[in-house]
Amino acid sequence: MAFTGRPIRIAGASGSASDRRHAIAEFARYYPTDPVDVIIADFMSEFNMATAAGRRVDQGTVADGAAGASPAYDLSFLEALEPALEDLAKYGIKLAVNAGVTDTKGLYEVVMKMVQAKGLDLKVAWVSGDEVLPAIQQSLAGGKSDFRNIYTGEKLADWSFEPIYAQCYLGGLGIAAALAEGADIVLCGRVSDASPVIGAAYWYHGWQRHELDKLANAFVAGHLIECSNYVCGGNFTGFKELEHGGDGWANIGYPIAEISAEGDVVITKQAHSTGGAVTVDTCTSQLLYEIQGPWYFNSDVTAVLNGIHFEQRGVNRVSLHGVRSGPPPPTTKVGITARGGFQAEAWWFLTGLDIEAKAHMLEVQIRRLLAPFSDRFTSLKFDLLGSSLSDAPNQNRATAPLRIVVQAKGAEDLAPTRFLKPITDNIMQGYPGATFHLDLRQGFPRAIFQYYVTLLPQSAVQHQVHLPWKPTAKTRVLDIAPPPATKTYPAQQPSQPVTNNDKPVNVKNDFGPTVRGPLGWIVHARSGDKGSDANCGFWVRHRDEYLWLRSLLSVDTARQLLGDSQPGMEIDRFELPGLQAVHFLFKNHLDRGVGVTTTVDFLGKNVAEYLRSRLVDLPVRFLNRGKL
Repeated sequence: MAFTGRPIRIAGASGSASDRRHAIAEFARYYPTDPVDVIIADFMSEFNMATAAGRRVDQGTVADGAAGASPAYDLSFLEALEPALEDLAKYGIKLAVNAGVTDTKGLYEVVMKMVQAKGLDLKVAWVSGDEVLPAIQQSLAGGKSDFRNIYTGEKLADWSFEPIYAQCYLGGLGIAAALAEGADIVLCGRVSDASPVIGAAYWYHGWQRHELDKLANAFVAGHLIECSNYVCGGNFTGFKELEHGGDGWANIGYPIAEISAEGDVVITKQAHSTGGAVTVDTCTSQLLYEIQGPWYFNSDVTAVLNGIHFEQRGVNRVSLHGVRSGPPPPTTKVGITARGGFQAEAWWFLTGLDIEAKAHMLEVQIRRLLAPFSDRFTSLKFDLLGSSLSDAPNQNRATAPLRIVVQAKGAEDLAPTRFLKPITDNIMQGYPGATFHLDLRQGFPRAIFQYYVTLLPQSAVQHQVHLPWKPTAKTRVLDIAPPPATKTYPAQQPSQPVTNNDKPVNVKNDFGPTVRGPLGWIVHARSGDKGSDANCGFWVRHRDEYLWLRSLLSVDTARQLLGDSQPGMEIDRFELPGLQAVHFLFKNHLDRGVGVTTTVDFLGKNVAEYLRSRLVDLPVRFLNRGKL
């Protein structure tokens, strides 16, 4: 049943298991002066999905009664929830989270104990159906699908690892059903990051599945607030302008999405004193994060982004426009986890002159010392991070670290005698000033997990909502049907290697005098990981700069700016004129994904920062407006 014509106000209180813990309680406590209807919080990522799968399979869970086992749900959610419970109950605020990771039922049991210990009357529901390894195995055995990896094209049968767990991404309608049945708290495992917002708006406004435009707007609103502080100035290349005013950088606030019955969206933030800001640029930054093309898929709807744009409606108020919709795809994304072996690391410090030569000397020596054991290694890399400042003001600023990272199938292959000891034994014959890091804990092997991403028909998913307070067994479980209408989209998103101009543009001569300088003096950017891919969006502040940006940033230029990272990488490119943006997808840039990549930029978030530092020819008239 729909509520009054007032827009629903949905607060985004967590963007990951590594977020600060105070926001759920803070939103609830300030309800009298800054009311919200639903609080959503995201605690899952591809990394904790994979590591929790290992704990679930290897150890069981605390809820299963395994003595001393680590739980496979997210513990940080419980820290955030406990101080909020009384105010959630007092003000009737709903809460929907994806903190179940790989044991949502176990999380439900712990949350119920917390609720009962406080004597509160809160109804707690939980959502199942994301665990799909049996469905994958049955379909594979029956020849229904070869489950190709969406990033590499590899067949699952050819994967050199043994799957131990598989989770699919669920939509938001299970959450909507739970709220409609009276749930106060809805606990989920792997719903998509935006699904809690879709579910909350669908429930509140009484929408129907065929109202795709409304669902698409809620989907994009969910994407904008599911990373919490990111849309309020976190991870934002315009961060310097946010230093002053309110709490500045010290306490960047959390967002609120206001969604009307017609699907109109306004993004704002907490009303009480917090830092950061909600602007067209902070919203653009978050929008460009994680998308992989103009088609943005969810189990409930596809958002078509070509015409998207934002409008500043006031201080910390930005409205969303131009989102179009399409039916959802018939499939949903699945992450398959396998034990991937073990990894160890060691660090050395190099100072002052001849950094490159010192690094080369160290690598030659250590490769020789590791040679008797290296036939058991699956990867061995030496990476010099950064460089020494010339005439540095102090010794630390003249120092650069060198990282040595190794992977192998067995822990015994990386035993200290086979990796750490030979590396530290090198110190007496080392480069001038040879110094290794005294904290040697990373030099001992730790388990890593491979993550394989494929697609599963939504019809093969048993999406269910559990309502334990209901009086009969029949009413305690609701089945959520797959979408009645779907559309199969091409595997390849639309991509254009260069911009389409009526006449050729010379980026060095057609915009007046130029100077050589970092791209980031003029251009904002934002990047992140999606499986083994890294995406990166660039945008400018002024309309007349956009022709220059899209003419400059071709696929060939992007490859040139990436340098020697991966010269043969496949790159997709598309333009978002309403955002004055150009977006790239760098395929397999992250070397098998967050859990096993050997790069220090394991989340792909520094791809944008590297590319903004690269030198290009900058029009002087744009620079005269002020550098970012």
